[in-house]
Amino acid sequence: MFEHEINPENIKKAEFVVAIPSYNEADSIAFPVQQADKGIQSFFGNMKSVIINCDNNSNDGTKEIFLGIKTDTPKMYISTQPGVKGKGNNFRNLFQKITDLDAKGVVVVDADLKSIMPEWIKHLGEPLFQDFGYVAPLYVRHKYDGTITNSIAYPLTRSLYGRRVRQPIGGDFGFCGKLAQTYLQSDTWSDAVANFGIDIWMTTIAMNENIPICQAFMGRPKIHRAKDPGADLGPMFRQVLGTVFEMMIKFYPFWRDVKWSKPTSIFGFGLGEVEMPPPVKVNKETLFQKFQEGFNSYGHIWEKILQKETDHKLKEIREMDKDRFDFPTNLWINVLIDFAIAYRDKPVSIDELLDSLIPIYLGKTLSYVKKTETMSISESEEFIEEECIQFEATKGLLKQHWNKKN
Repeated sequence: MFEHEINPENIKKAEFVVAIPSYNEADSIAFPVQQADKGIQSFFGNMKSVIINCDNNSNDGTKEIFLGIKTDTPKMYISTQPGVKGKGNNFRNLFQKITDLDAKGVVVVDADLKSIMPEWIKHLGEPLFQDFGYVAPLYVRHKYDGTITNSIAYPLTRSLYGRRVRQPIGGDFGFCGKLAQTYLQSDTWSDAVANFGIDIWMTTIAMNENIPICQAFMGRPKIHRAKDPGADLGPMFRQVLGTVFEMMIKFYPFWRDVKWSKPTSIFGFGLGEVEMPPPVKVNKETLFQKFQEGFNSYGHIWEKILQKETDHKLKEIREMDKDRFDFPTNLWINVLIDFAIAYRDKPVSIDELLDSLIPIYLGKTLSYVKKTETMSISESEEFIEEECIQFEATKGLLKQHWNKKN
């Protein structure tokens, strides 16, 4: 029988919450719960705290395993209605529960984390009681883990809103209770946000509400279920990118006046990390093949929405063989500008538009893999930073195209 909430210890108020969103995570949720409990007891033992599993009515026993884990911190389970999926919908339940509990600080960690330590709760939680309202994670990731972040989410949000938040869709973060109310009241909720668009939506709203933001150095790499960047992207890509473009429309009055970016405070120590993240395997042949196939599937859309020079340049790099393949950063920036404007003006359906960006993104990813193959993680970080500077330098071009009539 469906139960929206299970609250065995009848918790009515809590100062501090650790939340773990899930859908069918029975095989992985125990470890992050145990580490969260240790983190709460070690670093927030003087606060009234609760661990909340916000779930999508999983049918694999996630709820039973979560509730059965022995912890010193009280636990609570909340679920979306049967048939209602999506990470964002889990968060919507969470925002309401945080408001009901009158919580001051909230830390969220992924249910598939294998590298979480009790200190992660400290790093993400402590700044919330030291005048910060939003805490993004900063951890060493393999250079091919998180390519949507590296190529789109980080450089775009940085150049648009002027804040350098390296992991705007990191999955693990902290936010203050007041921000939960802001999220609940926002008029920008959408189907994309209700799913995988939720992380970038939360970060973008925090930036645009001028919430004090910091990054917390997590002390070890993020180890979770990393995926090959060329594997099926589908819904996640559409939801993240759709949310980025939707926020661009909504917050144009904010970002049009932003010039360049400023660093974001780092809580904890810097990236002098020696522990290496596990490798992420990339199939370059698949990336190359899908880029090439994109011309047959979506060439007619690209001709419609891209500037002529951008479309022409794209056709030029199509002629390169895999060994010589190179996707210049300025071409990628021009592609994203044209797609953002097409998203606003809708010359084709939104789903078709976003799907048509995937092969181009895979071409850009192939180029990034080839350029950084022999680089260390810190060298590849410098490469991404240089690309971000190019994004910022091109902001005037974005505004120029954006302000043209539809």
